[in-house]
Amino acid sequence: MAINHLDPPTGRIADNVIGFARALRAAGLPVGPGAVIAALNALHLIDIGNRADVFTTLESIFVTRHDHGLIFAQAFDLFFRAAGQWKNVLDSVPLPDQAKKPPSPASRRVDEALSQPAITSESEASQEQETRLSVSDREVLQERDFAQMSAAEIAEVTQVIATMKLPQAELRTRRTRPDHRGLRLDLRRTLRGSLRTGGEIVDIHRLGLIDKPAPIVALLDISGSMSEYTRLFLHFLHAITDARKRVSVFLFGTRLTNVTRALRARDPDEALAACSSVVEDWAGGTRIATSLHNFNKLWGRRVLAQGAIVLLITDGLEHEADSKLTFEMDRLHRSCRRLIWLNPLLRYDGFEPKAQGIKMMLPHVDEFRPVHNLSSIKGLIAALSPALAPYRRDPSAPQLELSGRHARSR
Repeated sequence: MAINHLDPPTGRIADNVIGFARALRAAGLPVGPGAVIAALNALHLIDIGNRADVFTTLESIFVTRHDHGLIFAQAFDLFFRAAGQWKNVLDSVPLPDQAKKPPSPASRRVDEALSQPAITSESEASQEQETRLSVSDREVLQERDFAQMSAAEIAEVTQVIATMKLPQAELRTRRTRPDHRGLRLDLRRTLRGSLRTGGEIVDIHRLGLIDKPAPIVALLDISGSMSEYTRLFLHFLHAITDARKRVSVFLFGTRLTNVTRALRARDPDEALAACSSVVEDWAGGTRIATSLHNFNKLWGRRVLAQGAIVLLITDGLEHEADSKLTFEMDRLHRSCRRLIWLNPLLRYDGFEPKAQGIKMMLPHVDEFRPVHNLSSIKGLIAALSPALAPYRRDPSAPQLELSGRHARSR
């Protein structure tokens, strides 16, 4: 769809690009002055009468992460369709076909960003900074679905997640260290100390078992239906990775990607940007069986040793559900200490495992929990926090534990 006319570069193009950049920034995209200058320079090199060229040029500059592509596309359509409502919008942009349809829930963040005034007074800005959520607002935010949140709510949730701490759930190992309260006699140190007293044993030295934080391995689905939940759960993993270095993170869609090293950056925005830069299939399709096969074959022995806890974050909607999925889930279950499946579909009261992929995966997990809001993440922290006793699966015990209203045993 071509643009019939645009003002000269010295006219309203600069105002339009700056206004569009402000809308993207309000919607959550990290757009700075340098990107705006680069966009203005790039528009001089293309045919600005072609809408597709303008879209591609601005997208290549303003979009730096895969999960921001959908937000940019919605913002572009909404910003340039309302020519009669804003003075800084291109007058000649025709109304796209998508604009004739009612906006989807996913475009709520973009709608709010475009509806905000471009310039606010200093008094309004200071009053907004002093505003704090009331108790009732916090309770609502705890139960709000991540996929239905606005840009302001997502920013608030991100700050809350950054303050979350996972207590050190200690895993008792077979290694020992000097401990005056230990139950095992340290014969070597005891005899060595007796040499100072002519062979008289005065002090009895003891050994105690070493407790180490249990390793955590996270497998996150980054398909289109899971992108919103995965992005916020990555913030949670970044928060606990800072305190627990034994956290391994893998992203999978149509392929498996190890983002453990990228997630160790101190700044959460830099960490997520690094994760997005190494992932090529963000918000695409999903192949759970193939991804689990690659993980079990290439990474299982490396990261699942020493009693690792595996967090599997996916909706379980596998298009190619066959015996291979069952085999890989069983292999993963046997290789780890504890397998917890986090599924955002549990947010529905009437959820039933009717999909074939979910039916094949459920028998091979230890816990089945939701992961769609702050309350579910806090419930996960409570489940991971208790000290870990020596754990061995009892074949006669129930293999599945559902949290909350979905509790049932096999």
